[in-house]
Amino acid sequence: MPIDKSMNVLIVDDYKTMLRIIRNLLKQIEFNNVEEASDGTEALAKLRAGNFGLVISDWNMAPMTGLQLLQEVRSDTKLKQTPFIMITAESKTENVVAAKQAGVSNYIVKPFNAETLRDKIEKVLGHA
Repeated sequence: MPIDKSMNVLIVDDYKTMLRIIRNLLKQIEFNNVEEASDGTEALAKLRAGNFGLVISDWNMAPMTGLQLLQEVRSDTKLKQTPFIMITAESKTENVVAAKQAGVSNYIVKPFNAETLRDKIEKVLGHA
């Protein structure tokens, strides 16, 4: 089964340049229905209002971190099944463990390219 590339993807980062980079990488792998949120609170509001097939969030944001956003998503009955990929600048073991415990679907360490992003999305959406 091919991946549904028309699904809505929410990208969350408090750094505009990073949002643009992720959007461009998604476009390269043919995901065009992309919405942005610049913090966890905005992301949650969009997720609760919309219908997203995937969340790609930065770890390091304020005031709500990517980990807190993930915890909110996983504790919301309507959202808890949503695939969630975390982007982190450092692959510290404790970060990875915390994200796994919170129910992250997968994570990507910066910097990354379209190929890596596609691999992670395919893994998360269960179509290898």
